[in-house]
Amino acid sequence: MPAHTVRFKQVDVFTSVPFKGNPLAVVFDADTLDTTQMQAIARWTNLSETTFLLKPTDPAADYRVRIFTTRGELPFAGHPTLGTAHALLESGYQPRQAGKLVQQCGVGFVELKALPESDGAWAFAAPPARITPLAEDRYAALATALRSDAIDFRATPCAVDNGAPWLVVRVDSARECLALEPDAAALADIVHSVDTHGVAVYGPHDADGPATFEVRCLMAGGSFGIGEDPVTGSANAALAVLLTDQQRRPGAHYSARQGTVLGRAGQVSVHYDDARAEGSSGKTWIGGTTVTIVDGTFRLP
Repeated sequence: MPAHTVRFKQVDVFTSVPFKGNPLAVVFDADTLDTTQMQAIARWTNLSETTFLLKPTDPAADYRVRIFTTRGELPFAGHPTLGTAHALLESGYQPRQAGKLVQQCGVGFVELKALPESDGAWAFAAPPARITPLAEDRYAALATALRSDAIDFRATPCAVDNGAPWLVVRVDSARECLALEPDAAALADIVHSVDTHGVAVYGPHDADGPATFEVRCLMAGGSFGIGEDPVTGSANAALAVLLTDQQRRPGAHYSARQGTVLGRAGQVSVHYDDARAEGSSGKTWIGGTTVTIVDGTFRLP
């Protein structure tokens, strides 16, 4: 019997330069695969996430996607959302509405749109998020876990869950963010106590810096594993929503750089709709460029 093959792409997200973003494996035509098979493939690719493209079960969606880490399935993740959309469009798919896509996934529908005046960049609408402030009696433990006295507690650290939960923490500067050398065991203790997978730390750059914020995502177990994520859409979406909640937006749009200490150069753009403007949706858009690295077929057992 001939081997069963499906289309496959491996893409790099939040970059236009190969090997400088966050890689993602995308398996097409996955409707015949069950959860066990998908998980086995995700373990084999050994990337932070692998996505599986399926036919939508709701006519409002362009496509459906299931997102797996090497450890389990996620209801939502940001760089897989952008990377999957890129792979689908590059394969020749024509959106039901030009310049827009609707993704069906574990959190429901996620809207995407092409960014104007960009080189093929797309953005997704940040899903609704549940925001829970960190209790003040945990502040000292957080400082110990991050081994830092530069945490800006005026911006209350908060657990933000948009389908991928992060503890979002502000430090005084991008330099302080880049200098962090956390205590892994203490970090795991604090993130598990607030039911998140890791800490998303951000610090402002100088006005003439490479971005508005430097971001680092420090993982401490759970579905995301352990270590540092190169560039993280869900965490940047969590940060963008939290800035609104705390009335700390730097403007109608800003940029974030991530992955610097890992030798990456992730670039994330954030745009806020003005909910007061006529015809505006009031959404928060997380965008970036994706480049294809591997394009071919995937052999299945």
